Amino acid sequence: MKPDLAIEIAGIRMRNPVMVASGTFGYAEEYADVIDLSRLGAIVVKGISLKPWSGNPIPRLVEVPGGLVNAIGLQNPGVEGFIHQHMPFLRTLDTPVLVNIWGRTAQEYAETAARLNDVEGVRGLEINISCPNIKEGGLAFGTNPSAAADVIRAVRARTRLPIIPKLSPNVSDIRVFARVAAEHGADAISLINSYPAMVIDVERRRPALANVTGGLSGPAIHPIAVKLVYEAAQATRLPIIGMGGISTARDALEFIIAGASAVAVGTATFGDPMTALNVIEGIETYLSDHGFSSASELVGALEQ
Repeated sequence: MKPDLAIEIAGIRMRNPVMVASGTFGYAEEYADVIDLSRLGAIVVKGISLKPWSGNPIPRLVEVPGGLVNAIGLQNPGVEGFIHQHMPFLRTLDTPVLVNIWGRTAQEYAETAARLNDVEGVRGLEINISCPNIKEGGLAFGTNPSAAADVIRAVRARTRLPIIPKLSPNVSDIRVFARVAAEHGADAISLINSYPAMVIDVERRRPALANVTGGLSGPAIHPIAVKLVYEAAQATRLPIIGMGGISTARDALEFIIAGASAVAVGTATFGDPMTALNVIEGIETYLSDHGFSSASELVGALEQ
């Protein structure tokens, strides 16, 4: 008998615990002719803001050993553009769609959430709190517990949808932010976002990215992400979506055993769009080989 891969996070029923991460899967239509979207647990679309945003100048990507440093700059068509340009396709899918949202003030987050509240096909909101707070001199919302709480409260007040703050790794104690999320209305949390990083072109003695710095993702950050997921799971009962450097089923299983209820595949999709589907198959094989009847039995199954 095959193990049951289905899970539920924040009231969102998924056929398996493997999602595709925001910023690495576009708006899903780009991959529709490449993979079977109906096999995914959920789709998290590219980050959406209140108004259209052009992102950073090029070059915006540079490969490094063990990953990718990007400074795309959250380019997107704005919430109204997203609703009209991309939701007609997304609402045809039978895979849950989560929308990643961001803003430069708590009010921008809240207004974006409000406009998505009654949009058919949107099942939940992932809140990117790693953005700079322009009212506080550019300090990221996600590195200040009070600012993070402000955003989560503001969004919670304007939407009935499940909300999932995406936590930054650039903090001294992830447990503090997991508790803040739980205390101020989050339904789940996702972690981690990319790590601040910089690459220098030594021949030109110039930054490799036009933005100078960017975010490191990929296998290089995987062990750090596993540690942070483990710590967050000790601090809160909120469901956790773990991500950071997943290339294989073994990578995903580490997150689940550490306490994540689901995982999200990101950077690896650029190299192989089939990665998420391969991870699903690998998790199913592991559960069967090790005598687990469901994916939920493995969550937090770390033995010490």
